[in-house]
Amino acid sequence: MNVLALSPSDLAIAALLILALAGLSRRLLIGVERPLLVSAVRSTVQLFLIGLVLKVLFESAQPLWVALLAAVMLAVAGREVMVRQKRRFVGGWGFGVGTLSMFVSSFTVTLLALLLVIGTDPWYAPQYAIPLLGMVLGNTMNGISLGLDRLTQDAAQGRTIIEARLALGQDWRRAISDSRREAMRVGMIPIINAMSAAGIVSLPGMMTGQILAGTPPVEAVKYQILVMFLIAGGTGFGTMVAVSLGARRLFDERQRLRLDRLHLPAN
Repeated sequence: MNVLALSPSDLAIAALLILALAGLSRRLLIGVERPLLVSAVRSTVQLFLIGLVLKVLFESAQPLWVALLAAVMLAVAGREVMVRQKRRFVGGWGFGVGTLSMFVSSFTVTLLALLLVIGTDPWYAPQYAIPLLGMVLGNTMNGISLGLDRLTQDAAQGRTIIEARLALGQDWRRAISDSRREAMRVGMIPIINAMSAAGIVSLPGMMTGQILAGTPPVEAVKYQILVMFLIAGGTGFGTMVAVSLGARRLFDERQRLRLDRLHLPAN
């Protein structure tokens, strides 16, 4: 079964939905028409560009280019984690906490899948490595963003409680333990919800794409289960690492809460 090709007119029909939604937003004074249109244009340009890059990458299949694209993906994801924080860490920590956590979790999980589960030859085959890394990295990015945002918000709002615990002799780990656990839980909620609803409420994207491409449904299901477990592992471990690093950064060597290490939100 061949994949049905989409013409520019097919995409234009789908784009009418965005235009109609933007027009309705303007009429109802919702105010999201501009970001909606900008994001639609950005996603279109970015997807076409990555399509061209992947076409060249698949043809060459050189490990250096695969590693370079993976590094670019990681850097962009790290920036996205940083800019999504209402109170982000100042200096290099704002970018470093999320990026390091994603590197440790997403790259490890993807490498494990390529070497031990899928067993591609070569193991860095870009048609497997890049899509897998992209799916794991994207979901891990969301989990880490939510976890760090919850941690810093709770630390700022619960400053009095945390400092009271420190004054009573608790170390920094116990003083912020409640906020840290809650931040980890919040970061893992999206992937837990996605796994709970998969197959009943929704058909995940990878499975849908494979079925549309002609893959037998049972085989597509196997790959989707693999991907969801990889995403869950990457998201969970990444969120735990990021929240742990972030919690440690909130205190100095004298066990003092250092909210001055966070950017204050703009008024």
